[in-house]
Amino acid sequence: MSDPNAADLIYDWNTVEDYLPPPNPIEFDDETLRDGLQCPSVIAPPMAERIKLLHLMHELGITYANVGLPGAGPHVVDVVTQLVTEIRDSKLNIEPNCAARTVIADIQPVADIVQKTGVPIEVCTFIGSSQIRAYTEDWSLETMLQHCRKALKFAEAEGLAVMFVTEDTTRAHPDTLKALYGEALQSPATKRLCFCDTVGHSIPQGAVNLIKWGVDLVAESGRDDVKIDWHGHMDRGLGVPNSIAALQAGAHRVHGTALGIGERAGNSPMDQLLVNLKLAGWIDNDLSKLGDYVETTSRSTGVSVPVSYPVFGRDAFETGTGVHAAAVIKAQNKGDEWLANRVYSGVPADMVGLRQIIRVGPMCGKSNVVHWLVENGYEASEDQVERIFAAAKDALALLEDDELHRLAKGEREAAAGA
Repeated sequence: MSDPNAADLIYDWNTVEDYLPPPNPIEFDDETLRDGLQCPSVIAPPMAERIKLLHLMHELGITYANVGLPGAGPHVVDVVTQLVTEIRDSKLNIEPNCAARTVIADIQPVADIVQKTGVPIEVCTFIGSSQIRAYTEDWSLETMLQHCRKALKFAEAEGLAVMFVTEDTTRAHPDTLKALYGEALQSPATKRLCFCDTVGHSIPQGAVNLIKWGVDLVAESGRDDVKIDWHGHMDRGLGVPNSIAALQAGAHRVHGTALGIGERAGNSPMDQLLVNLKLAGWIDNDLSKLGDYVETTSRSTGVSVPVSYPVFGRDAFETGTGVHAAAVIKAQNKGDEWLANRVYSGVPADMVGLRQIIRVGPMCGKSNVVHWLVENGYEASEDQVERIFAAAKDALALLEDDELHRLAKGEREAAAGA
């Protein structure tokens, strides 16, 4: 079966009403190698693994990547220089950017790397914007504005494009945001405004409200060369729906990290964003290497993939439940992989280079056993099926393949001995 027939079998309530596509082409900024590495549980990936991730981003159609905060010290400068050099020498379709506080000491190292490598680097200058942060830090608005003016003037003099970032935007007063973004919009260096849900406070409607406000602010400034970014976190578990809402409201670019790694509960998961936007028909990126991207991040950072993690968790495309497995098996028996990948899955496994797996265990039906035997080259005799089915029902968990092979071979060995 081909995709044009999908509407005959799947009624999509997602598209009935108010499911407006984004007004702008969607861009992605991958924060795995910067914000992602602020996750308290990660280990720092070796350079070879960071480079592999850059290549995977390129293959996935992720065209921007934050490669570090050089103002943190010489070690980060060295890492960023190597990554930017790799992007240049391997001709990766990735435009690098770097985080920096709104201070000259953080922006200077970025300018130095640009001079050394010849690669343009967008500098992401950030400053806290919420009242709770300003109160904690004893910042006045004028002090904040002075920092912004000096940083923007220096970046402009160095020929750097700026993404002006307000931290904790989703809890900041509009008057403060208007003053800060207004300062940024006066600088020709500013090419993007980034709206941050730094502590994962937002719900989708909050993202819509904020981005629409930002779109109006940019329009009023007359700066039609300035784009809008959304940077989300997962403290309420809403990183993906918030990012989608931000895009629908007018954001041009959304940020995320592989596996959603990052501070506290993490960042918006880039892999889940890509899957959802592909299923919505809003992007046509080839996602066949998305599993490699997740696995490489997990291995190199020491962050395990939860078994029930969407799409790439161990259990995501496995079922040991009889009625569910039976439906998948019937679809496969029709010779229709399109059907088999959708009858009991909201994400088609083949879209990301995976497949449906039928398991045998205490919740299975006999069709699970028959399927496993045939798939593994055994005869599915009635006695064989009954014996393995009985063992599965007595088990406390799904039977692993080595145990099933032992059970399946047992009958053969007994027959040979007789």
